[in-house]
Amino acid sequence: MDFDIKDISLADKGKKSVDWANKSMPVLNMIKKRFEDEKPLKGMRLGACLHVTTETASLMETLKAGGATVSLCASNPLSTQDYVAAYLVKYHEIPVFAINGEDTDTYYSHINSVLDTRPTLTMDDGADLVSTIHSGRQELIEEIVGGTEETTTGVIRLRAMAQDGVLRFPLVAVNDANTKHMFDNRYGTGQSTMDGIIRATNRLIAGSIFVVCGYGWCSKGLAMRASGLGANVVVTEVNPLRALEAVMDGYRVMLISEAAEIGDFFCTLTGDMNVIRKEHFLKMKDGAIVANSGHFNVELDIDGLKEISAHTGRIRDFIDGYKLEDGRCIYILGEGRLVNLAAAEGHPSSVMDMSFANQALSAEYLIKMGKSLENIVYGVPEDIDNDIARLKLESMGIKIDTLTPEQEKYLNSWEMGT
Repeated sequence: MDFDIKDISLADKGKKSVDWANKSMPVLNMIKKRFEDEKPLKGMRLGACLHVTTETASLMETLKAGGATVSLCASNPLSTQDYVAAYLVKYHEIPVFAINGEDTDTYYSHINSVLDTRPTLTMDDGADLVSTIHSGRQELIEEIVGGTEETTTGVIRLRAMAQDGVLRFPLVAVNDANTKHMFDNRYGTGQSTMDGIIRATNRLIAGSIFVVCGYGWCSKGLAMRASGLGANVVVTEVNPLRALEAVMDGYRVMLISEAAEIGDFFCTLTGDMNVIRKEHFLKMKDGAIVANSGHFNVELDIDGLKEISAHTGRIRDFIDGYKLEDGRCIYILGEGRLVNLAAAEGHPSSVMDMSFANQALSAEYLIKMGKSLENIVYGVPEDIDNDIARLKLESMGIKIDTLTPEQEKYLNSWEMGT
């Protein structure tokens, strides 16, 4: 078996971590049990480009239990937990190509190593696997049934491909499932981003001015958590409806050029590039702390920051200092990459339980539908979304009501009126 990881001797540490995560992933465990009996993925070669974390290991176990042959590479150079990679190789004989801190060339060589397994299903977090197939490995397309996409950034890229008419196989936008974005994006990103910022800096959040760039689901979660820790939250936005929502939620909304002058902490979560640029860094006060929790590090114009810096250097783990010509210093966390994975451990397993349940069931859906799907981006079917929510409630010991026949008739009728 071919693989490329840091150290196979880390596997036992990985096993303990995965076992711990599994205790908070009851929905995925229920799906795994059914997959073991039914083998719905039998005969499929599944190539995955995901964050190599303990929760991802649980997903890989589930997919393999369903009959798939699985290979895995990292979707971000700093998100790999090396002990998890070792665990998957040693205990499950899953080819893993991921090393924490790998350079760009190694990152793409690992993607191509997964593609060398000739996957018939793809599973992406950021769409790098799919974009690499379309740009340089088009010989694989004929065999691919379809793929799934985990994150907002990836869905944006895939929808752009579909709109341009270049997408060559169907994709399911797992990110858009309610049981994904309403929980993973909001509660998972909110908590894990604060975790990464606090672990990296050990600074007090209470009493600070905390600038959140964007107000999508991830940003809402971060704003909520920063506010809960006592920060004075400022939101910047380009979408008027989201900006208005932030105002109604009790936050100050202003231009990033204005926020740059007053912020103590900054975090981007937009999915777009150069959200904080050179002209904004020039306005920041001495000691400003800047992070990103969007999928790619393009949200921060780090090249622009380097241009205006007289000196740069590593201050402590996960913090690089950029000293400007006038003596002010700006601190970048996690090299501008996902701070919740670069400096912490990513989302809690209990929310990834729902996200990865969507991944597993969407893979099963693609196999069932086969070639009947068009080459566009689909949402997760509503019945899958609702089933996952029901299973999650069941695992929490929570029961909900059902409609009476009379109530159902009323909701589906136009004659009854008032």
